[in-house]
Amino acid sequence: NWPGLAVGQFALKSGPCYASSNEFKITLKGKGAHGAMPHLGLDPVPAACQMVQAFQTIITRNKRPIDTGVISVTMIHTGEATNVIPESCVLEGTVRTFTTEVLDLIERRMKTVAEATAAAFECSCEFEFVRNYPPTINHDAETAFAREVLSELAGASNVVEFEPTMGAEDFSYYLLEKPGCYFMMGNGDGTHRDGGHGLGPCMLHNPSYDFNDDLIPLGATAWVRLAETWLNTPR
Repeated sequence: NWPGLAVGQFALKSGPCYASSNEFKITLKGKGAHGAMPHLGLDPVPAACQMVQAFQTIITRNKRPIDTGVISVTMIHTGEATNVIPESCVLEGTVRTFTTEVLDLIERRMKTVAEATAAAFECSCEFEFVRNYPPTINHDAETAFAREVLSELAGASNVVEFEPTMGAEDFSYYLLEKPGCYFMMGNGDGTHRDGGHGLGPCMLHNPSYDFNDDLIPLGATAWVRLAETWLNTPR
């Protein structure tokens, strides 16, 4: 289900609809010192700050502008006292792409930038990159089939084109093995939610999320129609 999409509507598209999900962890190691005597140490913090900025040039200067990619540094952990230059600094975050080719480019360039930036500040660098989920890419024939069945159920005007998101979906692994289509069903504008849950639609993976029970009849019917139509269609 998809919060913000009207109840009674479905959304789908052929091709990429969710991005790949990947994580990185970069550990910079320098030399600790007193904050009043930085010349006696090798400070990893300026190296980390420079690195965060430099990563964004991969998006703006290395990949093609028409290709989609996101690098988000979401954690920087370092230091425990205001007057001490830390010995190490850890950066972590996520990378999202719609293609393996762009992902290969980003991973390669991030490693180069991280190691070169660390070296410029005379720090060492440990670079880790983990590929978690591939992009979710719907197949043309199965998407056309789902669109036709859902249009007969809800009306063509209620089956809209899904705008791709840089979120990720583990259904992508199914689509690597078998052709298929991942589609969304509207969860409404949030008016169904109890007052204690806040106002407006609430996105998934949120402690304030509230499933709209009005979707149950439509959702159950949609799955039955899809199964019946698929099984009754000669192949």
